[in-house]
Amino acid sequence: MELDLVWIITLLLTGLGAGTIDAIAGGGGLITLPVLLASGLSPIQALATNKLQGSFGTFAATLYFVRKRQVDLRAMRGMILSTFIGSAAGTLLVQHIDNSILAAIMPALLILIAIYFAFSPRIGDLDRERRISTALFTGAIASGIGFYDGFFGPGTGTFFTLAFVTLAGFGLARATAHTKVLNFTSNIASLLFFLFSGHIVWLAGLALAVGQLIGGQLGARLVVTRGTRLVRPLIVTVTLLMSAKLLLDHLGITLID
Repeated sequence: MELDLVWIITLLLTGLGAGTIDAIAGGGGLITLPVLLASGLSPIQALATNKLQGSFGTFAATLYFVRKRQVDLRAMRGMILSTFIGSAAGTLLVQHIDNSILAAIMPALLILIAIYFAFSPRIGDLDRERRISTALFTGAIASGIGFYDGFFGPGTGTFFTLAFVTLAGFGLARATAHTKVLNFTSNIASLLFFLFSGHIVWLAGLALAVGQLIGGQLGARLVVTRGTRLVRPLIVTVTLLMSAKLLLDHLGITLID
């Protein structure tokens, strides 16, 4: 399909905004996916293209966090591998199994997570005591959330951040940085399958990707400089919006044709 200059600029600016928000709180797909559909892409084209552009945003955020030494990739090697395998397995399985049950229960679960982030005294910039071993986190949590991302997807970043805060004892800013690394990993695992599907609209995806590269770096910088004061309210807001969107989709209600 062809896109005119106005749509290309629109997609670039959309990627910039979505990349910034996604690096801080996740949920960038809430912005990019409706815009891709509005540009004339079919649902499967929009999903494939969205995975492409989202990978650029999470890469940009990951790169910033690595450069600022907010994460140690060597220490995360096991988590990265486990997440990749889980996401690949989920992507393969969703082609054969209906995920409508998850679509029905996810809105309520995300609302509960938003409430936790809003009111829990454990949420802060300081690290706390780890509740489970690194091996258990790597083998069960990272692979499980990676599988969820490949199988269904919405809220993956929120789940990773929640796990790092509640189970690994990370402060919120540190949890967000580690979340981006694993979110990028799961995105790449799914993207590899979409690359061979022929459904990616490259011009649209790359226009969004340029904005995502800038927005991802900007959002990551804000996480480092602003910490919990910025991340906490944005996670709550984005998670509630995500739950509302999933609920409307499940009920078959479309706000924009």
